[in-house]
Amino acid sequence: MPIGRVIKAYNSFFYVQTNENLITCKLRGKFKKKQGVYPGDRVNIGLLPDGTGVVEELLPRASLLKRPLVANVDQVVLTFAAAEPDPHPLLVSRFLVLAEWSGIANVIVCINKCDLGGKAADVCALCESAGYRVLLVSAQTGAGVEALKAVLAGHTTCFAGPSGVGKSSLLSAVTGRALQTGHVSEKIRRGRHTTRVAELLPFADGSDGYIVDTPGFSAMELDTIDEQALPTLFPEMQPYLGCCRFAPCSHSHEPDCAVKEAVAKGFIRQERYDAYLAILEEIRAAAAKRKKY
Repeated sequence: MPIGRVIKAYNSFFYVQTNENLITCKLRGKFKKKQGVYPGDRVNIGLLPDGTGVVEELLPRASLLKRPLVANVDQVVLTFAAAEPDPHPLLVSRFLVLAEWSGIANVIVCINKCDLGGKAADVCALCESAGYRVLLVSAQTGAGVEALKAVLAGHTTCFAGPSGVGKSSLLSAVTGRALQTGHVSEKIRRGRHTTRVAELLPFADGSDGYIVDTPGFSAMELDTIDEQALPTLFPEMQPYLGCCRFAPCSHSHEPDCAVKEAVAKGFIRQERYDAYLAILEEIRAAAAKRKKY
C-alpha cells in the first residue's frame, strides 16, 4: 500500500504525493467519520484501476497547526507587512499565540515590504523582545530573500499571517513558482484574499523541503485556549510563572504578581502584556457564554 503526503485538499478530493507521482484520492467512507485529513498529513492509500486512490489510513502526526489546519509542520513563518497594511501589536501577538498553541517547534517572524519603511522596526523590537527570530525582507526588491531561503531548506514550513502582507509574492520568490497575488483595499487598508486553500509547495532548492501556502485571515478565534495555559504561550512570561504570591495566578488583578512586576520593570513589553490581557478576556467571555447556554 503506497505511502504519500497530502499536498492539497479541495472539494472532498485529496491530492497525495507519493515517491512516484501525484494521485487524486478520496477518503474511505468509514474513515471519514473518525477524523479529518489535512494538507501535510502522511497517509496510506489504496490504488484504483482508473489511477485514482482512496485514503485508507492516517499515519501519526508530529504537529497540527490549528488555523489553518495543516499537519506535520516543523516551522512556521509568521508574515507581516511593514506597511500597507500597517501591523498592529495585538494582531502580531495573536498570530504568535496561535503558533505556540499549535505546538510548532520553530517560530520565525518575517516582515515584508521593508522597502516601504513603515513600522518594521517596531514589529522587530516587539518580537525579538519575546525571543523570536525576525527576518526583514522585501519581495519587491529581493532584499532578504536569500536569508529567508536559508531558513526554509529541509523544513516543512507554514507561511501564515494577515491578508495583503505579500505572502504569495514571497512564496513566488522562494519557490520560483508564480502564485496569484492581490492588493490592499484602498477603502479599508486591508488585504484581499488571494490564496483559497492550504497547499504544500516543493521548495525550489531540491532540499526535500515543503512550503505551505495558507489562506490569509485577519481574525483568529483563540477563545478555546485553556486560561491556565495562556501564559505559557508567551515565551517571555515563562521565567516568571510559579513565582507569584498566589497560585494559580491569572497575572491580571492579583497583588505580588511576578509577571506584572516584570512588565513594570520593562522585562516584558507592555504591548505584549496588553495582548495577553485582551486574549484572556476573550477566553473568559467565551467561557461565560458557554456556561450560560
